[in-house]
Amino acid sequence: MEKRGIVVIGAGIAGASVAAELAGSGQDVVLLEREMAPGYHTTGRSAALYAPSYGPVVIRALTRASRAAFQAPPTSGRPHPLLKPRGVLFLARRDQADSFDAMADEMALDRLTPAQARAHLPILRSGDLHGALLDTEAADIDVDALHRQYLRHLTAMGGEMRLRAEATGLSRDGDGWRVETPQGTIAADIVVNASGAWADTLAEIAGVASVGLVPKRRTAILVSPPAGAEIEDWPMAVDIDEQFYLRPDAGKLLLSPADETPSEPCDAQPDEWDIAVCVDRIQTAFDLPVRRIDHKWAGLRSFVADKAPVVGYAPDAPGFFWLAGQGGYGIQTAPALARMAAALVLGQPVPPDIAGAGVTAAALAPRREALVA
Repeated sequence: MEKRGIVVIGAGIAGASVAAELAGSGQDVVLLEREMAPGYHTTGRSAALYAPSYGPVVIRALTRASRAAFQAPPTSGRPHPLLKPRGVLFLARRDQADSFDAMADEMALDRLTPAQARAHLPILRSGDLHGALLDTEAADIDVDALHRQYLRHLTAMGGEMRLRAEATGLSRDGDGWRVETPQGTIAADIVVNASGAWADTLAEIAGVASVGLVPKRRTAILVSPPAGAEIEDWPMAVDIDEQFYLRPDAGKLLLSPADETPSEPCDAQPDEWDIAVCVDRIQTAFDLPVRRIDHKWAGLRSFVADKAPVVGYAPDAPGFFWLAGQGGYGIQTAPALARMAAALVLGQPVPPDIAGAGVTAAALAPRREALVA
């Protein structure tokens, strides 16, 4: 039986980033992925945006703490920046005035009139628009480049990734863990559960208490912009109650109804009803005839009750570490969350800059009050 220090299960952005951080700290790390390629599921289907104004309070703090990593200069392995300025308009209809005021009071964002909003996004229908909030700090994230950067760092630091290596069995073995895979059995001191929508399923295999993870399907489609429209510099547009979003994407417009349909962990596929809802909401808010859908897909965003990530050792299973429940924020928080998770795996305090942003280990702990009530 092979002996390793730390086994990280799941090679999406969560697993890749924490494995890279652990390897960079001198740990013996092997990253297991059940698919033929890393990031096949949620990471590979994400249209991620760096938006410090997006998400619950702890997510916004982790996003701010990730800024320096995203703004790091290009390298020989990554010749292009990770971020490209985009901006986000949060749109509010007249019947959403309360949501508009609440967000405006909480966030230091510019308030725009309907006419000012249309100056940023010409296809916006302003007839029923109460106003908009503009986040100028938001930017597109090169998800593939970020993911590959972590995988390169993992191997450069002596770590290893194995594909088609599903953890089919997971059990306590003395002071450590026994991980069964199609490629053989691994004895590990620590197991990091970074398996996304399958995190609770993996915990069940290991005999570890669930954290109540619920995978939720989100649908996206690509359509052509209006003829002659110059869309490259358009901001992303998000309904203030998150009922839809629209953003430019490689010459097309990416649209979503921002659905959150509970699902079993699976290879998610788009539902025709969700696509119809998406088109209806978008055409109501924008002057954008959708005559053809160029591409459609769906992914799973996994949440626990309070919509904050789950990061820390399971109190009922020594050596079993949770890194799950990032919801739709896993890419924009990855740099800070990976550094924090790696520190906690090694029994170290939360890195000072992350703690300074207001993030505590207790707020993300697997058995925090919100998850056991």
